[in-house]
Amino acid sequence: MSSPLEHYGLIGDQTTIALVSRSGSIDWMCLPRIDSDACFARLLGTKEHGYWSLRPSAPVRSVQQRYRPETLVLEREITCDAGKARVIDFMPPGEVEHDIIRIVEGLEGEVPMHADLRVRFAYGKLTPWIQCEGRHATLTSGPDALSYSSSVPFTPDWDAARLEADFVIRAGERLPFSLTFYESHRPAPGHSIDAERDLVRTERHWREWASRCRYEGPYRDAVVRSLITLKALTYEPTGGIVAAPTTSLPEELGGVRNWDYRYCWLRDASLTIEALMRGGYLDEARAWRDWLLRAVAGAPAQAQIMYGVAGEHRLTEVALPWLPGYEESRPVRIGNAAYDQFQLDIYGETLNAMYEARVYGMPEEGSLPWDMLRVLVDFMETRWQRPDEGIWEIRSKQHLHFTHSKLMAWVAVDRGVRFIEEFGANAPEKLRQRLNRWRALREEIRADILSRAFNPRLNAFTQSYGSDALDASVLLMPHMGFLPADDPRMQGTVAAIEMGLTWDGFVERYSTETGVDGLAGNEATFLICSFWLVDNYIMAGRLEEAEALFQRLISVRNDLGLLAEEYHPGLRRQLGNFPQAFSHVGLINSAVLLEAKRAGRDVSFAARVAASLH
Repeated sequence: MSSPLEHYGLIGDQTTIALVSRSGSIDWMCLPRIDSDACFARLLGTKEHGYWSLRPSAPVRSVQQRYRPETLVLEREITCDAGKARVIDFMPPGEVEHDIIRIVEGLEGEVPMHADLRVRFAYGKLTPWIQCEGRHATLTSGPDALSYSSSVPFTPDWDAARLEADFVIRAGERLPFSLTFYESHRPAPGHSIDAERDLVRTERHWREWASRCRYEGPYRDAVVRSLITLKALTYEPTGGIVAAPTTSLPEELGGVRNWDYRYCWLRDASLTIEALMRGGYLDEARAWRDWLLRAVAGAPAQAQIMYGVAGEHRLTEVALPWLPGYEESRPVRIGNAAYDQFQLDIYGETLNAMYEARVYGMPEEGSLPWDMLRVLVDFMETRWQRPDEGIWEIRSKQHLHFTHSKLMAWVAVDRGVRFIEEFGANAPEKLRQRLNRWRALREEIRADILSRAFNPRLNAFTQSYGSDALDASVLLMPHMGFLPADDPRMQGTVAAIEMGLTWDGFVERYSTETGVDGLAGNEATFLICSFWLVDNYIMAGRLEEAEALFQRLISVRNDLGLLAEEYHPGLRRQLGNFPQAFSHVGLINSAVLLEAKRAGRDVSFAARVAASLH
């Protein structure tokens, strides 16, 4: 079976990723894109579904894994009775081919090693045709193929369709192994990979990128690791950003809450871009802006909540019955049926991200086109009163007037007004003529939220209009500039969430017991929601509580600094898709707010904080 999520590291080349376990097995990888079919799917099944293992064949005394500082180069030091070895895993960025390179280095004595390559295309279903020539092999299935190069002789196991090698690594030796994807109708790539050169180039690439980080606070290491993780979730050719590189990692072990996150949610991508900009990365914002314009081109009524990494619209959801799922959590799904839901909040998140880009210094020519701003805010004017499926993508038949959705409708109009007021010197006159109308609309939505979303009996904003249910998404009101964190209504909301929506101090996004989402089972605490609570503490001046919760949150990262979507306090395990952009976004934002507050800066409007740091 696969390893616990906490044991995995991420490597990638900004087009796809691989998950490598502490034991040395690559158990998940999709090629040639991050949302393509997996050729290693052991993460969601068994060894029969594909992996690439490189490990000692002798008993292991200890394993230590880490990233080389400020890079996506992963290394493990393995100690056995007879010696110590290091395995270095990485994927060189910026190449036409997709290469996985693994270098085995002898550190002390002699360590017997075993290499085991079992490729299974189509998410573990299809066995490849293997051809061997010396220390090279090709593995082919339909349109896809892999070229394998080994520093040591290997033995094909034709019955099991795998390649194995036993060898000894001695102190001072370095032996490279590589696997390269190519289209099967083209010639196999040559065997000229220079592993040492590519290692130097890959390290330099990531260190140069990380050096641009503007955050210099006490949590810099954690922030840089989160920024690198977000960059790894970016599909470089288009600028699209996925929510996570995996599918169907469960929110409840053995449960059905298993979804494919290898797509570009407007919400998740918008929040990711905001976090990258807080770190000082405007180029990514420009690339995402271009992706956005292509993806949502056309009528705003046809805008989807998510797209493929190149802007694909159809993301049909199907189950893969041959995969037993991570720790028997079925079904395993690919595609995501939520792509055709109506979610009001995506317009606010998109406009907020583009507004922040201007605040951070993106020039007008790289910003949101005035005609798109007009179309999006005009659309809000006609649709903001509609119920929707909300931020959490409920799958029940009911649509509700979710408080968060109305909040983000207000944000869409507010940011439209701010665009014109703050950056509209060259705005078309037709757009400027809308300003008074949009201001009035902004106040109308605000009054509606204040009168219908606040429950006086609970002294809190609730999940939806007229509801008694709590929802962590309302914690975003201060972030968006709707209400200050020290407003009595927000303080009451925070107190209600602390009392009724936390588990061992961590925040749940909502109560599944209400049945609002139409799904069986439960889930763990949602990590970004806990970071939102940290932010509310900061903005309200409760710094000791903010620091304490923030410390607890970063303590649940794995030893490589990675976070999944959720955390189960009872099991002390990470759950959900991994690593999750949302969670790392929350970490970055909270760290930035903490630094700003301790420096005496105004944090009453979180959307403007980071710009004041630079």
